[in-house]
Amino acid sequence: MDLIRRREFVGGAVGTGVLLGAAPGVFAAQKLADIHAQIERGHDAAVVRLQDWIRQITIAAEDRGIEEGCGYMMQLAREAGFQHVERVPTAGHPSVFATLDAGAKRTLGVYFMYDVKQVDPAEWSSPPWEARLVDVPGAGKAIMGRGAVNQKGPQASFLSALHAIRAAGRKPPVNLVLIAESEEEIGSPNFADAVLAPQVRAALEKCVGIFMPEAAQSLDGTVQVSLGAKGVVELELVASGAKWGRGPSQDVHSSNRARLDSPAFHLVQALGTLIDAKGDPAIDGWWDDVRALSAAEERMLDVAATRMSEATAKKSMGVTHWARDADWRQALEDMAARPTVNIEGLVGGYTGEGGKTVLPHRAVAKLDLRLVPDMTRDSAVAKLRSHLANHGYGDIEVNVSGGYDPTTTPADAALIRTLVRVYEGEGIEPIFWPRRGGSWPGFVFTSEPLKLPAGHFGLGHGQRAHAPDEYYLIESSNPKIAGLDGAIRSFVNCLYALA
Repeated sequence: MDLIRRREFVGGAVGTGVLLGAAPGVFAAQKLADIHAQIERGHDAAVVRLQDWIRQITIAAEDRGIEEGCGYMMQLAREAGFQHVERVPTAGHPSVFATLDAGAKRTLGVYFMYDVKQVDPAEWSSPPWEARLVDVPGAGKAIMGRGAVNQKGPQASFLSALHAIRAAGRKPPVNLVLIAESEEEIGSPNFADAVLAPQVRAALEKCVGIFMPEAAQSLDGTVQVSLGAKGVVELELVASGAKWGRGPSQDVHSSNRARLDSPAFHLVQALGTLIDAKGDPAIDGWWDDVRALSAAEERMLDVAATRMSEATAKKSMGVTHWARDADWRQALEDMAARPTVNIEGLVGGYTGEGGKTVLPHRAVAKLDLRLVPDMTRDSAVAKLRSHLANHGYGDIEVNVSGGYDPTTTPADAALIRTLVRVYEGEGIEPIFWPRRGGSWPGFVFTSEPLKLPAGHFGLGHGQRAHAPDEYYLIESSNPKIAGLDGAIRSFVNCLYALA
């Protein structure tokens, strides 16, 4: 990346050398060789550590395995060297808070999630809870299982980095504050309570920033440095004859449709008002708070469009067209800057084999709303309720299960500059990205009262999060991407660079 372009990204106040410093590649090779050697020696143990973690089922949405998962998360933290580890209760599922005092000058906050999405084993080519090693064409040998890449794989690699540091007879170069939640996959409804618990907040206030491990490499080797993430609201819309006052209050024979209203069609008609003909959100006032991209963010996307492969992106998702028949540059902008209203699922009446002639009395739509700056969770929900009422659907229940505001960190934050430096030390020129299309509850860290910078980092590769055949790469056959050992090494290098 040329000097002028980098200045544009980070505000233009200073030159590259002063801003980012020297790449740490030589330092890492000379000063961390003993730790890197321990990574190779601990490879098999690191694989088993991840496999065992995947086998511990932790699904918040089904209230399945979370207490056991909390205990397992605490065990993992202790084994990695955290001296203080405690369970933090919330109104829902618990979080885990841990601290590692290395006697260092700087303290880093680390965010984990130990819950995962639901699965239908029939959709998987390898059982989702067995964490088998499988061959992935174009990538190499990988662990396949639910949570493999989102997020247990990257998190296990980070913990393995701490194991390697200790095996080399060293202390971590920074103190660590870990907060691990168990409700991320249901919208983190109680996570703020855990973060703002007195003992957790006091520890986080000492941190230089919040760090989330990830497997950042695409199959072509490119890496994005995200400067934020969209917010999200997860909710249900419920239409029922009882609440509506029309249609049946219990399922009845479908012949009665001639004389009775349909709650299911009532819901479908309500859903139709939430979007326009192009599929964009049409909720009243929805766009009022949407902040336009800055000139610097526009330039980031200009560069991203030239460096990222449209063909690879389409192939990975099995699509041939972008929404609104957008070109590649516009599709990238939409991903970073466009709020969404999405139907996750529709449930009503009979859904088994064959037909069943009933008129359902109740229908449910599961939705997620993705938010961009300066939208907020509470405002989005209020606008949705008001929209439904104004359009004649005030009887439809809006049941919010979780959600949070968008997250933003400046490109010139010291944490971001350091993460870029580590990538450059690996010979990688990262792509700056205004904000990721997905969500994480970073808002609780970056907003008041903590106001900490937040970033994602990690070499390695994985795909199919939230989908069948999710995997995390262990042994790479692709020279452009790192396997497990390379991912662990990147976390070691990152900790020393942060120090």
